[in-house]
Amino acid sequence: MSIASVGLPSIRFFGPVVLLLTGFAAASEAETVSVIPRPVTLTMKEGRFLFKPGTVIRADPALAEEARLFARTLAPALGFTLEVRTSRVGSAPHVVLKLDPALERLGEEGYSLEISSKRIVLKAPRAAGIFYGTQTLRQLLPVQVYRQAKMEGVDWSVPCLLIEDSPRFKWRGAMLDVSRHFMPKEFVKKYIDLLAIHKMNSFHWHLTDDTGWRIEIKKYPKLTEVGSWREASPVGPIEEVRANQKSDGKPHFGFYTQEDVREVVAYARERHINVVPEIEMPGHSQASVAAYPELGSLGKPVPVLFNYDLADQLNMDEPTIQFMFDVLSEVISLFPSRYVHVGGDEVEPKFWQQSARVQARMKELGVGNEKELQGYFTRRLDEFLTGKGRQLIGWDEILEGGISKNAVVMSWRGEQGGIQAANAGHDVVMAPTDYTYFDYYQDQPDKEPLAIGGLLPLEKVYSYDPVPAAIAAANAHHVLGAQCQLWTEFVPDRKHAEYMTFPRLCALAEDVWTPKEQKDYAEFLQRLAVHFKRLDVLDVNYRKLVPESWSRVK
Repeated sequence: MSIASVGLPSIRFFGPVVLLLTGFAAASEAETVSVIPRPVTLTMKEGRFLFKPGTVIRADPALAEEARLFARTLAPALGFTLEVRTSRVGSAPHVVLKLDPALERLGEEGYSLEISSKRIVLKAPRAAGIFYGTQTLRQLLPVQVYRQAKMEGVDWSVPCLLIEDSPRFKWRGAMLDVSRHFMPKEFVKKYIDLLAIHKMNSFHWHLTDDTGWRIEIKKYPKLTEVGSWREASPVGPIEEVRANQKSDGKPHFGFYTQEDVREVVAYARERHINVVPEIEMPGHSQASVAAYPELGSLGKPVPVLFNYDLADQLNMDEPTIQFMFDVLSEVISLFPSRYVHVGGDEVEPKFWQQSARVQARMKELGVGNEKELQGYFTRRLDEFLTGKGRQLIGWDEILEGGISKNAVVMSWRGEQGGIQAANAGHDVVMAPTDYTYFDYYQDQPDKEPLAIGGLLPLEKVYSYDPVPAAIAAANAHHVLGAQCQLWTEFVPDRKHAEYMTFPRLCALAEDVWTPKEQKDYAEFLQRLAVHFKRLDVLDVNYRKLVPESWSRVK
């Protein structure tokens, strides 16, 4: 029986929220249910619950930390801190956080939220569901709750309602490239906060590439001493840079110490976000070759890449493979993630074809071509990571050389790699350029800042279904979910990164959380209008939408 069938006044988000309400009350009540991503089921009831001094959170002992985080999050704007107790609180208005095994049907991240005028009861089978329920509660409060300073004269109340909610996919992610342009630790933490608000649970941290090595590896200090610094950054469209080699002439540098990494990982874990590190190999590795030239295929020094003219990539000698094992060992010690991303995309066969040492290595190994050589390397990485209790994930090119069943494929060159992988029994994360590459333009190029190319408007992101029809129904469970990608060739700073990410991430959050049959773009835009006020309070530089363009199909 659905929640809406119990005879209570209900809003189930079928159609624009504003059509369900009238007059002054319509605007006010619409804001109270402008939750993103859209809950699976929501039933409105009469009345409101007021947060005020003396309001108490009663939490199961196992949820005390979740309760304290929720209280800390609300305190700056409310001007008071909700007391957390693990014992009974009597009849005073209070918030209950409770683990409930009876809700196992909602999965590990689902929750039930019931609000009456006297108390709020948030229940879930796991702590993650409690966390997501608190994110919904924050969105039910006035938007000022996201401020970091006390707000006077605000009615800190939420509507009485009943929600049952759970995500469609277990991988709901965003990738941030910090190699092409380094992003400070403080921004990375803000980015993680923004993911948490949208109930995203995976932060894919692209830490190394041709253009910069951004993570401290103590055994190999030159990776950051040399590899984290480049002499300049390109200026203008890729084609023009390749033609005239124009750069800004400004050195670009930065890396995260291991202590920085631990801080970010702990911050994310507290918000139920898994941080997936990516260490690119064997291609996109010019920064590591610049630091240690013996790793290269061509046997000559190269700079950290500052234009678009690649000079080398890793060779496949046994010492090089062992070098990368050493690197991964330190990475694993910093990241508890089950998944470790090893890149694997855009390997340049020409460097291996021009290298006598690589050709000799191929003969030694008995491999017939460069794709088979990459396959050999990927399987070595897979064996190493599996032995450490981890699971390899790589871009869809890793399929071409043959991989073990254990490997996870991230499909970026359209959906075909994901379709092939899922139908072959591999787990898949969908990340196709057409729907999830947030470095693409959001509107026509003459209306937008310079981007890498492509066009990905908000409506197209919202239209995405991560399970293509070409995946057999019996294999659909192999689609773990989807994520967006923000490559930063043309994203030089934090505010630009926010602009390229929002509001498109709001749409993707709904793609991976809400059942596809309940998605409605026009109604999403109604909620987004309120959500923009939250982003304003959070000082997010999102792309503004004008009302007449919201429903425009591109």
